[in-house]
Amino acid sequence: MKTNFVNILIGAAAALILLSLSMFVVDQRQTVIVLQLGEMVKVKTAPGLYFKIPLIQNVRYFDSRILTFDSMEPERFITAEKKNVMVDSFVKWRIADVKQYYVSVGGDEVRAKTRLMQTVNSSMREEFGKRTINEVVSGERDKIMSTLRQKADLDARKIGVEVLDVRLKRVDFPTEISESVYRRMDAERKRVANGLRATGNAESEKIRADADRQREVTLADAYRDAQKIKGDGDAKSSAIYAAAFGRNSEFYAFYRSMDAYKQSFKSKSDVMVMDPSSAFFKYLKGSGKAGK
Repeated sequence: MKTNFVNILIGAAAALILLSLSMFVVDQRQTVIVLQLGEMVKVKTAPGLYFKIPLIQNVRYFDSRILTFDSMEPERFITAEKKNVMVDSFVKWRIADVKQYYVSVGGDEVRAKTRLMQTVNSSMREEFGKRTINEVVSGERDKIMSTLRQKADLDARKIGVEVLDVRLKRVDFPTEISESVYRRMDAERKRVANGLRATGNAESEKIRADADRQREVTLADAYRDAQKIKGDGDAKSSAIYAAAFGRNSEFYAFYRSMDAYKQSFKSKSDVMVMDPSSAFFKYLKGSGKAGK
């Protein structure tokens, strides 16, 4: 009885192991190839649970997402002007035909990246070699990337790969050239800055001199007008005084004396020390005699 129970347990365990070896799951981000004795028999792209013949068939998983191949170090290329440039780039790609991919590179992602790198570098060398630095850096950069993508995709299709994009992240001069270029640019910018400063100083002096000249002219004109107005006022004043004196000299003298008294004794704190017989008191004396 015990022997039968043990046999049942062993059989159940073997069945479970056999069942587990017969099942495999395909994720939505994966593509699966079913191999039988090393030969492809099935390709599974839809996600779900599948079965295979255990021990005879095995499966290989491949990533169906968009992958990125980024160059580790910038590559050196020569332009049409025979100038060296350092180019940093990356490639966006994915497996388009998993059967062709498996046959061409054995499903090895490293081999696929190596093939892509060789294709892209060869295309870059060709495209850069017929363009100037200015065209490479800015003028035809978009056109270069589009051409590189088309050429890389055309070659990559042979190994079951689709190239979605090729991007030039950075295009620079080599370090030894960059330093000399930066020094030359710095000297040029300083020369331009000094020229602008000199021009600004000259314009400043010109504006300042013109402002000083206008100031002097304005002051001279104002002084001239003021003197003219003052002269006219003095002339009118003299004429009025003369006319008043001519009409009644005694009244004019009296009026002037009254005005002098008013101005002299305007404040209570004013003090004058004079001889009583002074002509200043002429009309005060006359007023006193008239009162008597």
